[in-house]
Amino acid sequence: MHLLKGKHVLITGGTAGIGREIALLFCEQGAHVAIFGTNQERAEAVVKALESVKVDQEQKIVSLLVDVSKTKEVEEAVQNLLASWGQIDVLVNNAGITKDQLLLRMSEEDWDQVLAVNLKSVYNTCRALYRPMMKARKGSVVNITSVVGLMGNAGQTNYAASKAGMIGFTKSLAKELAGRGIRVNCVAPGYVETAMTEKLSASIKEEIMRSIPLEKLGQPRDIAHAALYLASDLSSYVTGQVLAVDGGMAM
Repeated sequence: MHLLKGKHVLITGGTAGIGREIALLFCEQGAHVAIFGTNQERAEAVVKALESVKVDQEQKIVSLLVDVSKTKEVEEAVQNLLASWGQIDVLVNNAGITKDQLLLRMSEEDWDQVLAVNLKSVYNTCRALYRPMMKARKGSVVNITSVVGLMGNAGQTNYAASKAGMIGFTKSLAKELAGRGIRVNCVAPGYVETAMTEKLSASIKEEIMRSIPLEKLGQPRDIAHAALYLASDLSSYVTGQVLAVDGGMAM
């Protein structure tokens, strides 16, 4: 059973880590997949990987280099995609960066960049797809936030603010669009084994592990499974929710 067969999906930040895993799983579930990213080499690699897991040769795979913090770039890329595909059924906002520092030492540039990539990008993509989804009277938006947006974390005021903002944005947009059959939800990952967590020192990893009731880090596919649930008809009666996939951290 392919849960997304025939669906047209757009995933931002789809060339690495969690976004790449979501793209692969969605492709395995029969979706046409478009990814936005900023690295040509990684984009080519993920397209090759997606082509290898297609379940139907008719599935379309598209990769576009887009800076999702730039409103005009996003608008143009979405319009081009709609012109080619005719519709976008699922939007996954996964693009995100960190610029960690204590607030006292955090530069204005690091604050602005994290908010632009993590939060303004969600405004950009959702606004670009607002009318097309309204016209279709269907659609699912899945925003990848973070457990940090629920709990906060020292040294991450910019990141936590962007992820908490994403949650408020999600709940508000869900109320705006529910009457048109469009669902908007969040997945809030905890600590997941990615290139980002690999850089952490052994002592920090030990401290993190003590904060996780399940006593293990998550895997990118754990997050992808949650995104698949919210993107598919399995969650047809779910909107405005935050699904924490964090090993119990935010209990």
